[in-house]
Amino acid sequence: MKAFKNILFIIWVLVACNAEQNQHAEDKPDWIQISGIYPHLAYYNEEGECGTGAVVPWADKLWVITYGPHLPFGSSDKLYEIDNDLNMNVREESIGGTPANRMIHEESNQLFIGPYAISHQGEVRTIPYDIMPGRHTGNARHLFDPENKIYYATMEEGFYEVDVRTLTPTMLYEDANVTIQKGKDTEANPPGSLLLGAHGKGAYSGQGVLVYSNNGESGEKALEQFDIESGVLAEWDGKDWKTVRRAQFVEVTGPGGIYGNPNPDTDPIWATGWDHKSILVGVRDRGEWSFYRLPKASHSYDGAHGWNTEWPRIRDIGTPDTPDYLMTMHGMFWKFPSGFSSKNTAGIRPRSAYLKIIGDFTRWKDQLVFGTDDSAQKEFLNVRKAKGNIEGPGQSNSNLWFTSTGLPDELGPSEANGSVWLSENVKAGEVSESFLFAGWTNRSVWIQNEGGSETEFIFEIDLYGDNNWEKLLSQKVGPGASYFIPFKTNERGEWIRVRADNDTKATVHFSYNNGGKSESFGKSELFNGVAKVDQEHSVGGLLYGLGDNRRALGIVSGTIDKNGFTESGYYELDEKMQLILKTDNETSNFIKTKFEIPKDAIIVEESSVLIIDDKDRRWRLPLGDPSYTQLTNDGLLRICREVATERDLFNAHGTFYELPAENADGYAKIRPISSHNLQIHDYASYRGLLIMTGIGNQVENEHIFRSEDGQAAVWAGVIDDLWKLGKPKGHGGPWKNSKVQQGVASDPYLIGYYDKKTLEISHDLDKEVEFTIEIEPIGHGPWMNYKKVKVGQGEMFNYEFPDGFQARWIRFKSNENCNATAWLEYQ
Repeated sequence: MKAFKNILFIIWVLVACNAEQNQHAEDKPDWIQISGIYPHLAYYNEEGECGTGAVVPWADKLWVITYGPHLPFGSSDKLYEIDNDLNMNVREESIGGTPANRMIHEESNQLFIGPYAISHQGEVRTIPYDIMPGRHTGNARHLFDPENKIYYATMEEGFYEVDVRTLTPTMLYEDANVTIQKGKDTEANPPGSLLLGAHGKGAYSGQGVLVYSNNGESGEKALEQFDIESGVLAEWDGKDWKTVRRAQFVEVTGPGGIYGNPNPDTDPIWATGWDHKSILVGVRDRGEWSFYRLPKASHSYDGAHGWNTEWPRIRDIGTPDTPDYLMTMHGMFWKFPSGFSSKNTAGIRPRSAYLKIIGDFTRWKDQLVFGTDDSAQKEFLNVRKAKGNIEGPGQSNSNLWFTSTGLPDELGPSEANGSVWLSENVKAGEVSESFLFAGWTNRSVWIQNEGGSETEFIFEIDLYGDNNWEKLLSQKVGPGASYFIPFKTNERGEWIRVRADNDTKATVHFSYNNGGKSESFGKSELFNGVAKVDQEHSVGGLLYGLGDNRRALGIVSGTIDKNGFTESGYYELDEKMQLILKTDNETSNFIKTKFEIPKDAIIVEESSVLIIDDKDRRWRLPLGDPSYTQLTNDGLLRICREVATERDLFNAHGTFYELPAENADGYAKIRPISSHNLQIHDYASYRGLLIMTGIGNQVENEHIFRSEDGQAAVWAGVIDDLWKLGKPKGHGGPWKNSKVQQGVASDPYLIGYYDKKTLEISHDLDKEVEFTIEIEPIGHGPWMNYKKVKVGQGEMFNYEFPDGFQARWIRFKSNENCNATAWLEYQ
């Protein structure tokens, strides 16, 4: 009987446990997830921007802080706690601000994130801004008492040491915002005069110093020019500050990452930054700094003020047994070697390009979680006439992006370029800084000798990243001449550098890509259901992220057909992705007035898309399907809109482009993302998603959401889904039977980032004409001669660019007055 009772008890326990598990499964929320975005996790504030400052797993939760744009004394931003079921809790201890700092202090078993200290049990304590004001940007282990104290650094050069147990701060240097508030700033002692630069970023300690980075400059010039001297990397030994390098720096970290280096006396310190030429990577070991250069994938991060580049990171996304450091820098995911030092520099590799603005990221539950900066209510300096009178969203918001651990290898092509010298004076025998050479199939270099005598340029390779150099090749370039060298695909080496055999002025610019990767694009069915460009009927809609804490997307929906856009009603999209018909004439009229699509954003000509930018510079882009011309002229296609903070998405004649702000050189650095044949009416950012209108047939697709009455519909995904549309293609040129003047250059025509490129040149004269093909590989560099070709009467010059050819812009000159065509096909 006793044995029977035991069996009954065991059965009862099993049944009870199973019932509890079933109950838990029933209680577990069924959250909507689209391309890794959970709309319910979006966070809002009442400020001009709502970026993600830090994302850290701790105490069995995921902790997130957000920031507003310039709020050293607090804001409406929050500290968020997310559990394993993705329930979000707003902590009542929240005091906001502009924080992006995070550090785990092992001795006290606490996470410091923003102005908060979180115990290993999830208890939150707050350091008020009235005793530690400033825009908290970095934490570091203490130089002299690391068991009991940590450092806090602010963006305006305020420095504190904080007792990790009492949370009592001791001010070491006053934050410039406090100086201003007290009215103590003077011309002799301006705020932030402790260090060069005006936009602090990272902090880390080791080897007896605290290292601090700054990526911006103050003043009117910094708001307009991207290539002035800006930012700083500095270090402090406990007594004095020292400028390490004058350039724009962001991340400062080491192998210990968020914990601080485990062997502070000997472990290296890493720093990332950039200038107008290329990305910079610095390493401090044995008390000395060494610097290296990498190419840029995107130029939307440029800007001397530093605002366009928020908190790039180097973080370990591996497991305890297998470290895997991921670096984000200028729109590229990079593999960063855990043992990187001045004695072992091998292993930095490009992974893929991305479009999201990433403030922080971490590994959590075998996924990657990226904290992004998606929708800013204020567009700051990012205004241009191509947008018309469009406004930003009514309320700033952003979200987390959950992805597989493999995503950093799966997005855009790793095409990138950068210079070691850019129209600068070079001393004979002086070597350039090392530039990354490994990691790409197709590599080339453009050389411009701007000096007065013939110069030999000698290129050397560091084969293994051990600072042992050997000659690769040399090239003599005449005075005022240029030369293009495609490197052989089998040439190996981690780093490349160059020197000249005499004093000169020179440009040396490298361009890299990995060729055939783009062939895999365009295979996705994500966009099924979006109307094709030649479709006679579609469901469009003008989009606006609502303000006043409504947290919904307003849509003036309607049909697009031969009569244009015919309004059908006003709808709102909520966090459950439901499109609900509303009666709100005030909001509807506001959207129709403020978000009307301008008809003159671009000029579509027979030869190409002509853009005259806000600085009156002329640029030409390729054409797509002819059907786009009428739709564009009728104002039925949104051309330009900000969909990630301080940079625009540009959609012209069937190609999406990433378009940097004008203060980051704008159209000069435009980058094609993908080409398509879709009839996209409008697009906008909402809760971390990219929303598009222009929906066609009743196709079942998890990315298409429709109203119950069928009168409103949207596509939803993320901006980085656009890579999957298809590789950039197009056709056109700066001339098509155009009247050409002798020696006068054509408008620049985009040639960068396209795959297979062919050229045709013809003219109408009854004699031979010589054409000069000029290339601008940089965007803000010198034009270089590529070829001179002679085209006889009635002839057609045909040319296929080699696989190794890479540049940004192309233009043409003729030695005769004539009517000429220069036509390019990109496949």
